Amino acid sequence: QVQLVESGGGLVQAGGSLRLSCAASGFTFSSYVMGWFRQAPGKEREFVSTISWNGGITYYADSVKGRFTISRDNAKNTVYLQMNSLKPEDTAVYYCAAGMTPRPTPMRSEYDYWGQGTQVTVSS
Repeated sequence: QVQLVESGGGLVQAGGSLRLSCAASGFTFSSYVMGWFRQAPGKEREFVSTISWNGGITYYADSVKGRFTISRDNAKNTVYLQMNSLKPEDTAVYYCAAGMTPRPTPMRSEYDYWGQGTQVTVSS
């Protein structure tokens, strides 16, 4: 069965850092584009970052550019999101997603599998 399991969320003060992990199983991980999305309370799920199958191409939402870094380890079937200089507006549930799409994309409709999410709360 396809499974994406996020971990690493928690409570952190503004200016702090967290590293999220997403462990994948049940599909050929190295053949999929991976992405991170987030959903704040009362808001729509939004794009955060995406990475190509070999890690060579990455894209970021303007709101996180320069602060967040996406990476993947295909040998471990895991994708990561390093989050630095966190702000209260980064508070959200963060979701990992996988898509059989030819290139990284910010569009939710291009992703086939989704994790259950991990909560990130940034206090001021």
